[in-house]
Amino acid sequence: MHKDIKEILFADTEIQARVKEIGAALTDEYSEAASRGEGVLLLSVLRGAAIFMADLARATEIPLEMDYMALSSYGSSTKSSGRVQIQKDLTSPIKGKHVVVVEDILDSGLTLQFLINYLEQHEPASIEVITLLRKKTKEQVHIDCAHVGFECPDEFIVGYGLDYAERYRNLPYIGILKPEVYE
Repeated sequence: MHKDIKEILFADTEIQARVKEIGAALTDEYSEAASRGEGVLLLSVLRGAAIFMADLARATEIPLEMDYMALSSYGSSTKSSGRVQIQKDLTSPIKGKHVVVVEDILDSGLTLQFLINYLEQHEPASIEVITLLRKKTKEQVHIDCAHVGFECPDEFIVGYGLDYAERYRNLPYIGILKPEVYE
């Protein structure tokens, strides 16, 4: 365990098992659409969800596309500012495609709500949200998630793509960062 981690919440083996379950569910949900030639696109919100999406794509057994967007509402803070900026937009058209938004963590939900509203303007066939982690917070905007990897405490979480100040993304597990690191 890294010296800055207070506690490991989810070991790498737990994460990989859950990713395979979600991949199998996506395969079942979209196999008929894929067999009709309808596009299925996994959309990762960079950078935190990139590792999760790569593993999820490998666990999904249907033809699919992948695209990435970069959104920011945190800056270098530990709390969302509530003001979302698009730093990298879609590179593929999504009109008529089934878009599966792959998110690392649902915290306040403000960024994800902004993204869903933005994507709806591009007329996809459908939009579905998958999040690896969902925090239980009082201020969270309601977001319907088709799949949630794990529920997690309202703590500062890092690892498996999630960061603090661009560090800890490469940890193979998900853990709680010690408060003295970010306070």
